[in-house]
Amino acid sequence: MATYTLPELPYDYAALEPVINPQIIELHHDKHHAAYVKGANDTLEQLEEARDKEAWSSVNGLQKNLAFHLSGHILHSIYWHNMSGDGGGEPLAADGVGELADAITESFGSYAGFKSQLTKAAATTQGSGWGVLAYEPVSGRLIVEQVYDHQGNVGQGSVPILVFDAWEHAFYLQYKNQKVDFIEAMWRVVNWQDVAKRYAAAKERADVLLLAP
Repeated sequence: MATYTLPELPYDYAALEPVINPQIIELHHDKHHAAYVKGANDTLEQLEEARDKEAWSSVNGLQKNLAFHLSGHILHSIYWHNMSGDGGGEPLAADGVGELADAITESFGSYAGFKSQLTKAAATTQGSGWGVLAYEPVSGRLIVEQVYDHQGNVGQGSVPILVFDAWEHAFYLQYKNQKVDFIEAMWRVVNWQDVAKRYAAAKERADVLLLAP
């Protein structure tokens, strides 16, 4: 039985129009995300075979493959729920996400400062990657990360709560090479309710990362 499975989309293919068209959502989820799930499962099988045969010469490449595919699966699973056709705007206490709004202000000085930093991080990722808002449990603050591919340049233990996919397959059919335009448009579909739930959950689990001596 496969360890990882492709999650269903929480909406139909057309739910995020006009920010993201249905063709992109279909290809992105059904082909690209599915490929990361298959890659993670295949790599686990290959690692099991390597252990059985003690074929350790292949373990380095297999570990890199597992990190790549598994991280791709996890980030995409967050990505779909981070978006909503009814999303966008600024997180406000009146909408029930005041704790998240306060944390953003405390960590970045203002919502505008946070938005500018995450936009720039996502738009200027070299090659393929992500812009990520993450909860960093050691300091208890929010940070922005610029993730190369799916797994590189990440603070250990940080928990992603809002992710912007900056790979070309996320936007090229609609936005061509205008990555900045796509990132700017993404703010119109951010599901702050989902981000707030992830923030609350990350804070609850923060004490399990580093145990006191």
